[in-house]
Amino acid sequence: MVAAVPLKQILADALRIGASDVHLIVGLPPLIRLHTLLQPTDLPLVSPESTHQMALDMLGEERFDTFQKKQDLDFSTEVPGLGRFRVNAHFQNGSIAIAMRAIQDRVRPLEELNLPEAISNLPHLPRGLVLVTGDTGSGKSTTLAAMIDKINRTYAKHIITLEDPIEYSLRSAKSAIEQREIGHDCPDFASGLKHVLRQDPDVILVGEMRDLETSRAAITAAETGHLVLSTLHTNNAPQTIERIIDIYPEGEQNQIRSMLANTLQAVVSQVLFKRIDQPGMVPGVEVMICTPALRNCIRENRIFEIPNIIETNRMMGMQTMDEAIKTLYLNGKISRDDALSKANFPDKLHQAMCA
Repeated sequence: MVAAVPLKQILADALRIGASDVHLIVGLPPLIRLHTLLQPTDLPLVSPESTHQMALDMLGEERFDTFQKKQDLDFSTEVPGLGRFRVNAHFQNGSIAIAMRAIQDRVRPLEELNLPEAISNLPHLPRGLVLVTGDTGSGKSTTLAAMIDKINRTYAKHIITLEDPIEYSLRSAKSAIEQREIGHDCPDFASGLKHVLRQDPDVILVGEMRDLETSRAAITAAETGHLVLSTLHTNNAPQTIERIIDIYPEGEQNQIRSMLANTLQAVVSQVLFKRIDQPGMVPGVEVMICTPALRNCIRENRIFEIPNIIETNRMMGMQTMDEAIKTLYLNGKISRDDALSKANFPDKLHQAMCA
């Protein structure tokens, strides 16, 4: 039984070979995700008793009772000697399953993340809304933490983060940083944002703009002179803008287009690829910087024109996702199959790659 294999050993083995995630599902051996691929370990099958005990040990009795009532809980935990992990505990087939993602000990500087040059300018913005988007596991949290770290090392500002859960532990340098965890320090994103403006922040990080109330509060904060950083689970800039607008009732959409046009500074969309030139991962990144032309497109609901504007403003550091993917492929960093599988327009990219 896997009870004989402590959680710390499972995690240590996974980290030693560079895995990003560990999955504990009853009836299967512990699973790891290594360079985007899910694979089994050679450890014994996970038992219901083991996942129950692991969840209880990580949460403590009070939070474990909350988890049993909700049957799904996001949180972070620190394992001595190994580091921090983002955790989701949930029920499946009547037993507890656990998904854990390793969080790096240190926040990597933006310069180490293989991101486009234009992104290094975003932490210097005095106000407005910056969105980092992509699927789960695309590196959004890493990019946001690096942006906050750059602000922290450069400016004397008050930074407040609202996270679900807290991932990177950020230490104040020139700036003063407060990290608030949803469900522990405040009930939800909308409530945290409602009160954050009374806490004299300069920079606000919102873990995710996941609903109408959170979106409204985040845009209002950006509109009132704060720099707001947040995420969405979207794949490119046009989809991001449409997703935000679609959250609102039809009667409010013209107003939110105007507010978004005034406050949005940039959308950074990320996809992670397995490298073929060396071990590890590399991001494909779309960058949209808001120019007057882009603001007019948002205001006038001409979202379909945004890709063309991005393509014709490369000198400003903008690039479409497919252009980023093509560059990675031509530089020998990713495979053709991976490139085409994650492109927004695979047929068009295929032609460009063959040209």
